[in-house]
Amino acid sequence: MSGGIGYYVHHHGDGHRQRALAIARSAPLAQITLIGTGLAGRTEGLPCLDLPDDRLAEGLGFDGRDHMGDRPRALHYAPVHHDGIRKRAARLTDWIERERPALLVVDVSVEIAMLARLAATPTIYFRLGGLRDDPAHLDAFRGARAVLAPFHRELDEPGMPDWVRSKTRYCSGLSVSARSVEPRRRDTILAVFGNGGAGGDGDALAAAARATPSQQWRVIGPASRPKACPDNLSLLGWVQDAGSEIARAGLVVGAAGDGLVSAVIATGSRFICLPEPRPFDEQISKARRLAALGVAIVLESWPDASDWPGLIAAANDIDPDGAARLHDPDGARHAADFLIAIAREGKPRAST
Repeated sequence: MSGGIGYYVHHHGDGHRQRALAIARSAPLAQITLIGTGLAGRTEGLPCLDLPDDRLAEGLGFDGRDHMGDRPRALHYAPVHHDGIRKRAARLTDWIERERPALLVVDVSVEIAMLARLAATPTIYFRLGGLRDDPAHLDAFRGARAVLAPFHRELDEPGMPDWVRSKTRYCSGLSVSARSVEPRRRDTILAVFGNGGAGGDGDALAAAARATPSQQWRVIGPASRPKACPDNLSLLGWVQDAGSEIARAGLVVGAAGDGLVSAVIATGSRFICLPEPRPFDEQISKARRLAALGVAIVLESWPDASDWPGLIAAANDIDPDGAARLHDPDGARHAADFLIAIAREGKPRAST
């Protein structure tokens, strides 16, 4: 391999970083440098290139919109007169010139993929769920050596063009979760809220817990405090080992992000899925596929408290092994092997 592998990690939520860490830890023969905003001190000892922030105002969330009417259709986010973007472009291209990487993995950013190509660097582009057939995404897919999807083929959006599917390597199992050695607690419901969403409504969670007194509700991730907290509701906040919490729970309630879906499938957990709004209907598309395959109960919004007993009963009827085919326990290693092979050979591998 003529150079190492750069791996760009988007800074919305934490799923991109977790996925990158799982793959990088499975690639002992490759020098992988994680690249992105806010990565310093969060890469578990892996090399890191920290980039300046590209958000329009410090401290604001990132919705991927720049409100630029003259933005080229091949780009998603390209505000002008932005010092952070100028500096991050300069820092990345300086690193490329200095390190001469064999490959840049992009998870995800059309602009980073285009910048890498302009800097004579081949890319592997991560394709998330949803119908991503807009000009910018299609150009990023077209310019990449290969496209990598962090989910099983059966969870893909049916409307994606055939040529994109044929260029895609499907890699499920890119989660650090594993089946717990502890017994599953059938009377425990785990509600999971990620960093990229609005967080949990404490009063709604309290109402659900009161409606299901035989269940113990545990909540991980951001959630507001309820006005009155019932005894069967525990708000844990951020936890170090979310995978173990998921594996031990009798039922998981959460959104349809790739990280949580992957963890639920990996641990064989029953799942009530409430997809959150995301660009290109990413989570809605994934949730619809889960429902069509019969491996999750899917709801459009948080249900009334009185609906929870029936929903729990319906979820308990799901075959916990029904989704096993959607999970590759060696997914991170297979993804790492795939990236290393392309970096060494300069050629994409066939889809699996």
